[in-house]
Amino acid sequence: MGSLVVRSERVVLPDGTRPATIHISDGRITHVGPHANSASGEAVLDARMAVVMPGLVDTHVHVNEPGRTDWEGFEHATRAAAAGGVTTLVDMPLNSVPATTTTRALDAKRHSAEGKCHVDVAFWGGIVPGNREDLAPLAKAGVLGFKCFLSPSGVDEFEHVTEGDLRQALPVLAVLRLPLLVHAEVPALLLQPVGDPCSYETWLRSRPSTAEVAAIELLGRLAREYGAHLHVVHLATKDALPVIRQLRRDGVQLTVETCPHYLTFAAEEIQHGATALKCAPPIRTASNREALWQGLRAGDIDLIASDHSPAPAALKSIKAGDFIAAWGGIASLQLGLSAIWTQASARGLSLDDVVRWMSAAPAQLAGLRSKGRIAAGADADLVFFDPDESWIVDPAALHHRHPVTPYAGKRLRGSVQRTIVRGETVFNDGRVASAFHGRMIASRA
Repeated sequence: MGSLVVRSERVVLPDGTRPATIHISDGRITHVGPHANSASGEAVLDARMAVVMPGLVDTHVHVNEPGRTDWEGFEHATRAAAAGGVTTLVDMPLNSVPATTTTRALDAKRHSAEGKCHVDVAFWGGIVPGNREDLAPLAKAGVLGFKCFLSPSGVDEFEHVTEGDLRQALPVLAVLRLPLLVHAEVPALLLQPVGDPCSYETWLRSRPSTAEVAAIELLGRLAREYGAHLHVVHLATKDALPVIRQLRRDGVQLTVETCPHYLTFAAEEIQHGATALKCAPPIRTASNREALWQGLRAGDIDLIASDHSPAPAALKSIKAGDFIAAWGGIASLQLGLSAIWTQASARGLSLDDVVRWMSAAPAQLAGLRSKGRIAAGADADLVFFDPDESWIVDPAALHHRHPVTPYAGKRLRGSVQRTIVRGETVFNDGRVASAFHGRMIASRA
């Protein structure tokens, strides 16, 4: 791998967007200077008026391999990532068989991913009842942190935990100084669905906001008691924002993410039987969506991650339209950047904001110091992005395994033109490179 220069009139840097030249050697950024002509003999990529931004770091991706590769898999997921400007993804421990709750399972997952990755891939470990003794070995083996569910996960291989289980695990995580990512819904407050199973209201009523709020209150108490870093995944309710603000005022180490679907869709707009939009926690009202955007503006919500959780059409109950029977997950890995920019730009927000939420903050959560920013010493993970191009989502053109997404037919603003991972182009002009340039990250580097 040799030297390369990338330049653009608009480069998103940690201190703002401006014309700049990025000097790259052996996959790392060596220097960021003014927009100027390069030295003779240097290979140059001139993005002209395209925005050059750091590659996205998506810390919430369900790849599902091994065991459920018919749902997704590393080759398809990382193709979709490359096409969507995601240069690093962190794989969730569940949905694969075995789940990543032991070092043996982690080895199996790495073996499955070997030679199949178009972008860099790292792994979260899992916390389930009874695996306390596996946590330190998993950390030593290179997981970036851990994930658990407070309510049933939807798969038998990954049991949800109780407060007692967390009290067993959190002292270990506090010593390891690794975050615990939590699906935050208290099961005692979830309701049996009552009504027409093809009506979205039936699903929505069964997962009330109170279940999220109570879970976050519990996590706050535990984080304070054990001095551990807890991270709330896929926040869906505005009602938790005052609780989050208070916990932080009290010095609790709590971070929070939300997802493109909560920031794009609204319950009032979900049609009868539109099970591509089923997820948990559920998509809530339009006013709730606007409050989540305000939470991002205010810093109450730290980051945006996809929660890409695809499944075959039959499991999504596309034909039956049954929200209760359908798999609860949304496929959006390739679309997240454009989906968020469509909504953010309409609210007067900037690409600097988007980069903070989708590159810098996720990298910080995962402890990936060489990712998520354009600066000397960082990996040369870059995206050329046209923020003005408008296009309509065609599911057949998506790279994840199954063409099932609630974004089908939706007009989005902004398109990824080129994706570069450690100085190598992995996506350009609508095509993913045939070579596998992605690496597996085995530590918080």
